[in-house]
Amino acid sequence: MSNNSKFFNHQTNSSRVKAMIISEYFPQYCRIISRKHTPKRFGYFDMFAGPGIYEDGNWSTPMLIAKNCYEDSFLRDRVWMVFNDMAYGMKLKENFEKYYESGTFANEPFFADRTFGEWPKIDAFLTRNTMEGFFNECPSVLFIDPWGYKHINTSVLAQFLTRWGNEVFIFVNTKRLNAAFEQPDFQDSLKTIFPLTYQEVKNNKKLVEGPPVKRHRFIINHLADEFRRVLRSTVYYTAFEFREEDQDTPSHYLLHITKGSKGFELIKQVYTKYGNVPVSLGDMKSVETYVFDPKWVNDGLFTEDFRQENITKLKNHLLKEYSNKRIAAETLFNEDQKSQLHSRSHYLVALRQLCEEKKIDVQFTDGRSHKVSVVISPSCIISFKKYGSNKD
Repeated sequence: MSNNSKFFNHQTNSSRVKAMIISEYFPQYCRIISRKHTPKRFGYFDMFAGPGIYEDGNWSTPMLIAKNCYEDSFLRDRVWMVFNDMAYGMKLKENFEKYYESGTFANEPFFADRTFGEWPKIDAFLTRNTMEGFFNECPSVLFIDPWGYKHINTSVLAQFLTRWGNEVFIFVNTKRLNAAFEQPDFQDSLKTIFPLTYQEVKNNKKLVEGPPVKRHRFIINHLADEFRRVLRSTVYYTAFEFREEDQDTPSHYLLHITKGSKGFELIKQVYTKYGNVPVSLGDMKSVETYVFDPKWVNDGLFTEDFRQENITKLKNHLLKEYSNKRIAAETLFNEDQKSQLHSRSHYLVALRQLCEEKKIDVQFTDGRSHKVSVVISPSCIISFKKYGSNKD
């Protein structure tokens, strides 16, 4: 978004939510990584970072990331922040150092003002080998927030993902991306985004019927699937939908891509907190996903409310999938969530309701007294009744 000189005058509610999602996710991501191995440093790389502070005084993603890392001594000693923006790189450095002078972080932040996608050294940096033996000594989260959709090079991003622990956020303008397929001048950019399936996506997009959201979701799903095809491996992805300020169609999606199921689990929990539109979630390829509508900003933002239709859908799925089975709640969650957009909170609510409805039996094997009927742990054993044995 750096090419729009007026964009940073005032922070919109959508921009605020986007920044909070990423800045809340990153510290938790680092903690999860360190359970397996504490690396020499954790990387946070923002290639379209902006100035960090809006003209109205609100902080954007770089400053919020720095704040959350500064307040955690573990991260303050290990995080390495790399910020780039062709228009605002040096302004960000100026704003950053007003609050965090040189030496604040053990790894000095790096600031640049290069054009991402056109400067080969950035690609070389992102695709460098950070593995030492079996471990990645700089597992990193890469955030790309281009103005529009250009400069998304899927092949480079996929190579970045090959290093254990690396993850990518892409803020995709699906409105412009959808229209670009009809413009001859933009086809080269589209082929960079869809190096393996450009023609397939172009042809099949025209066949998608229904409201515009279906075409937007078709595009974002195929972009995510492009990474799976390029990497030839399992890829977990979740897209958070941002709707227009003045209509009900999507404007952007924040697409999170990871090869690790733990990152997939974490991002869904964060998305659950910030989605303010009740939706009935399904699997990764479903049209419905987490949604923020700025027009609903005063109607439940930052709450943990659940739409019962969504919980009921998950309950029915679990009853069918685990019919007549006995399984630990943690095992169930770890294996089932890999294909579903539901978060840990959704599973807890669904399983507790099933227990209240006497459709499952629950037994704890840890010898402790529990105040709740179900917890996601290896000691919580769930016995599902045979599906269809209850009339309701």
